Amino acid sequence: MAKISKRKQALLAKIDKEKNYSLAEAVKTVKDLKSAKFDETVEVALNLNVDPRHADQMIRSSVVLPHGTGKTVKVAVFAKGDKIDEAKEAGADIIGDDEVLAQIQNGEINFDVVIATPDMMGVLGRVARILGPKGMMPNPKTGTVTPNVAEAVKNAKGGQVNFRVDKKGNIHAGIGKVSFDKSQIEENLKTFVAKINRLKPASAKGRYIQNAALSLTMSPSITMDTQELMDIK
Repeated sequence: MAKISKRKQALLAKIDKEKNYSLAEAVKTVKDLKSAKFDETVEVALNLNVDPRHADQMIRSSVVLPHGTGKTVKVAVFAKGDKIDEAKEAGADIIGDDEVLAQIQNGEINFDVVIATPDMMGVLGRVARILGPKGMMPNPKTGTVTPNVAEAVKNAKGGQVNFRVDKKGNIHAGIGKVSFDKSQIEENLKTFVAKINRLKPASAKGRYIQNAALSLTMSPSITMDTQELMDIK
């Protein structure tokens, strides 16, 4: 059995593993788990009672967090004509062209989010096999395929989180930084969970949020009260 480091032992001592923490308690506790030298990300993990093999239960969307993610996001936009100017004015970092496509094909990805107008999706098809597995291929469900590139760029820069369930119904997302105030983390978490609740498929039976945990980049996780989370609207 792997030896647990003193750092991890000290962090585990701050968590009651038998307890399902309320949202407020989980946020308060997670802030006490800071141990890294950098500003750790607050991460939420949910296990949903859905079967992503059914198209209507494949949960994929995005949400703009009220206090942002605390992360600086580099945005690449693929567009034509006036839409390029719109993207630049909104703060896009990279305007996609043949050179950028070539860089992507070579595995050079110098951005975090890709936004495209619908008429550019054919062009992006050339790099779908590279962007797809990284979760970076533009998609209408996350608002990254849109004629309104200015709004999409502002959302991406302002704290939009894109998410999708994996094959086992798990969703992971960063919802802020440990340096945020407790109230900011709480509001971001409630906004995120409310969006997940609104996306509950009509065909999903039984307990929707089966498990929930809150953690930092370098910390153990805190188990949360799923009933409280399911009641967030």
